[in-house]
Amino acid sequence: MTAVMSYCALCLLLVFGKGIRTMIPLLQKLYLPSSIIGGLLGLVCLNAGGGILPTEWSTGWAAIPGFLINIVFATLFIGRSFPKIGGIRRSVASQLCFGQIMAWGMYVVGLGVTALVLVPCFKVPPVFGNLLEIGFEGGHGTVGGLSSTFEELGWDAGTALGYTTATIGMVIGIVVGMALINFAVRRKQVKNIRSFEELTETEQKGFYPVNAQPPAGKQTVLCDSIDSLAWHVAVVGMAVLMGYGMKQLLVVLETALPESVRSLAILRSIPLFPLCMLGGLLLQWLLSVLHLDNLVDFGQIQRIGGASLDFLVVSAVATIRLDFIVQYWMPLTILLAVGVAWALFGALVLAPRMFTDDWFERMICEFGQYTGVTATGLLLLRTVDPESKTSAPTAFGCKQLLHEPIMGGGVWTSMAVPLVIRFGAVPVIIISAVAMILWFIFWIFYLRRPASQARQVGRLQA
Repeated sequence: MTAVMSYCALCLLLVFGKGIRTMIPLLQKLYLPSSIIGGLLGLVCLNAGGGILPTEWSTGWAAIPGFLINIVFATLFIGRSFPKIGGIRRSVASQLCFGQIMAWGMYVVGLGVTALVLVPCFKVPPVFGNLLEIGFEGGHGTVGGLSSTFEELGWDAGTALGYTTATIGMVIGIVVGMALINFAVRRKQVKNIRSFEELTETEQKGFYPVNAQPPAGKQTVLCDSIDSLAWHVAVVGMAVLMGYGMKQLLVVLETALPESVRSLAILRSIPLFPLCMLGGLLLQWLLSVLHLDNLVDFGQIQRIGGASLDFLVVSAVATIRLDFIVQYWMPLTILLAVGVAWALFGALVLAPRMFTDDWFERMICEFGQYTGVTATGLLLLRTVDPESKTSAPTAFGCKQLLHEPIMGGGVWTSMAVPLVIRFGAVPVIIISAVAMILWFIFWIFYLRRPASQARQVGRLQA
């Protein structure tokens, strides 16, 4: 019965979140999702007056985000037709370039402020600066994957502080991201979302008009053989299984490495969700090769991913550990403030210059990722591009294939922790700064110049 009540309580939070949003126009104007409202309501219920909700109602909530992020990533490519690489190469390259610059910058600013301010003033260890990239961009799944590394390297507090940074970062990402979206809507910088005043009263409250309700997807199999939704859920499960197989393969491969390398636990600390994305991509390729891709409908896959994202957000927000925030509030506040400043610099200064098309949509998903993990980026992107009409979903999804193996839970995220603990912050800061500079050079000579030349040719032709 505990699992039943835990599930029902999450459903209640989503329903109450939707009801509260419907009744309060301010929340509608902020485009604040019902999952966030329900999550904040759950956070209050779990912490106010010793906890309003019975303990069994919230059992297992903390483990839900780490599981559902695998579902969200597995659905990114299933049911999509493969784009032509030639048409998206430059778009993906600029997306990857921007994401890499921001991720490496998290180490430069995080470790920099830690070495210069937090270590001498608050006596925190130098590895405290790693929390910015681990918690912000890596998130709960990355923290969980690195927990054994923290213990083996003698920094037991890393797991608790990592979860704290991840939960705070997700809230910051959503709140600040929604503020950026509202600012963009007022300035008419977003293509596929109308201003609040342009919406009907029904749309303002978040409902489709009765005579304009779109289908949620197509049924591809007869229900007397298997329900169509069950079939699509099972297909997503196959992608997750492929990702899990890749994860186990990495663990086996690591055992064959020399002891000096194996002790760093790099491969085993790579989180599961980027591998699930690879599993989804591989599965879609297999379906296309076997001419079975007509058995999968992207609309139904989107609904599965969207539902998983809503439950992920409501459970993650509701389980924020306030006791850790109280204990480390001062150094965490400084670290997070520096991280947010860097994130806003990237969003408002770098992004308009690095993206030549759909710059806001492509920026906002990146902003959500490098402040509140990839799920937050997808949530913000769904807000400004609910029907996936811009280049952002494709560019962001393809970029993840190259970005995730390195940052946000990839090889460098795993290596940076033992490197800082064993050699100090300075070498890692230097490596990160050099990587940033190289990506800037790549953008200037490969992306910026051709784009400028194309604009000049266009003006001459006009």
